[in-house]
Amino acid sequence: MKLVRVGNPGAERPGMIDAQGRVRDLSGVVGEIGAAQLAPAALEALANVDPASLPVIDDARFGVPWTGIGKIVAIGLNYADHAAEAGMPLPAEPIVFLKANSSLNGPNDAVMLPFGSEKTDWEVELGVVIGTTARNVSREEALNHVAGYCVVNDVSEREFQIERGGTWDKGKGCDTFCPAGPWLVTRDEVADPQALGLWLEVNGERVQKGTTATMVFDVATVVSYVSRFMTLLPGDLIATGTPPGVGMGFKPPRFLKAGDTMRLGVDGLGVQTQKVVAYGER
Repeated sequence: MKLVRVGNPGAERPGMIDAQGRVRDLSGVVGEIGAAQLAPAALEALANVDPASLPVIDDARFGVPWTGIGKIVAIGLNYADHAAEAGMPLPAEPIVFLKANSSLNGPNDAVMLPFGSEKTDWEVELGVVIGTTARNVSREEALNHVAGYCVVNDVSEREFQIERGGTWDKGKGCDTFCPAGPWLVTRDEVADPQALGLWLEVNGERVQKGTTATMVFDVATVVSYVSRFMTLLPGDLIATGTPPGVGMGFKPPRFLKAGDTMRLGVDGLGVQTQKVVAYGER
């Protein structure tokens, strides 16, 4: 099942994608797609709804496909070849940082360069959406707490992240720096989260191409590990790292500028497209 929220910012309606790729309006069935709707029983109830019985929504903006995101947890250097291009050692344990909730952005909304930015970069990632509370869970049980998956662009300002006195968060949480969606794809439709291709293009040039099979720490390990340090709640989002091909890895480095376009996707989870705009033009 592919769940969406469509409409103008702040006025999105819940929906689902039918077999023909059309958006079907779920607002007559459920008021919102939030944390409560990510529980197994609630998802099962939605799965039993016949999409053909629902009105079609045409030409609507996609928002973040669910609400009630209490926190965004991200994992750094989780692909060995990305760590190498960044010139950083392979981590012995997952590197955990947070992205501000105010960085959330619709999957096709503009990405705004922060004030003073000269090194804004791109990162396609597999997003993991928590469905049931996970606290100190084992790796074997971890995926049972996952509601589904989505595409995430972990947009990053490298100067803010690396050169401004430590801590990654300040380069990761800028406004618009977490496009998520277009869909939340439920766990039953993803047979193996470690067998998904990821890619990203800048101005039509494919700069990132990888597979979740090469993660240093797989999804189950990441969920289990993070749950030891903080309780994961329904609606929480984990961004699981990016494959090689980010801008800072080029020689010389390449960074985003106003007018650029990013297009990115993960197998089976949909495609995002974002135009980059100058500060204040959001």
